[in-house]
Amino acid sequence: MTERLKLLAGARFERFKHDYETFVPGGRSWEASDNAVTPRVGLTYDLTDTVALYANTARSFKPNTGASRQGGGFDPEKGKSYELGVKWDALDNQLSVEAAIYQIEKRNVLTTDPVDSSFSVAAGEVRSRGFDLNVAGNLTPQWRVIGGYAYVDAEVTKDNVIQSGTRLMNIPQNSFSLLNVYEFQDGAFKGLGLGTGLKYVDERAGQTANTAFSMGSYTVVDLLSYYKVNDKVRLNLDVKNLTDEDYEEGAFGNVYAYPGAPRTVQVGISYTL
Repeated sequence: MTERLKLLAGARFERFKHDYETFVPGGRSWEASDNAVTPRVGLTYDLTDTVALYANTARSFKPNTGASRQGGGFDPEKGKSYELGVKWDALDNQLSVEAAIYQIEKRNVLTTDPVDSSFSVAAGEVRSRGFDLNVAGNLTPQWRVIGGYAYVDAEVTKDNVIQSGTRLMNIPQNSFSLLNVYEFQDGAFKGLGLGTGLKYVDERAGQTANTAFSMGSYTVVDLLSYYKVNDKVRLNLDVKNLTDEDYEEGAFGNVYAYPGAPRTVQVGISYTL
């Protein structure tokens, strides 16, 4: 648009057709189809040669599969998103820093049928909004970092069974990760890389329900090391979950939570042709 202002605009046309065949006695088969146009618009403005502001908005569309209690299909899930952020290329473009605030809304989310809980209805509306901060690149030629922090407020805003304000399952309100890797560039240790990884995940709901079990917060520490024998051969030794933290990584099926991996030692060798 100008020397500093950039515009990105696009639209996607989608069409789906769903053929559902049932073998349940007394049931009926059916067909459904739907169309959607999902636009996307974004603006980027370069404040300086290294700092840029951006904003974008988009629509989404996803078919809902399965059959309702009445025997037909569901209306498709539709959503819209808004994002505003800033990008900074620091240290002569060696380090990238990005921060953003956003909001995502979805409707026609499948939820439990209030008449028969073994079926679903497309009646739910959910909203997710929050803040993201990401850092990636080199602080020095030897020191590389990758990390991020996220704050997410994800909840049900309208439903025929679930109360408004109910948290969405498996989504922590706060999460943080940071990976540091230092690689020796010269001397006796040239080619040796040492690193530490830290990940923190906040408490999460195990169900999207009025009375849900919760999974506790956890912190996992990883160690990594590698040695470049030459340009083609690389050896590595990693220790994951160094402190052998006992934690639940996620939930599924509204009933079960699966555990995170215990302390794990991994040795490897890679060869590049």
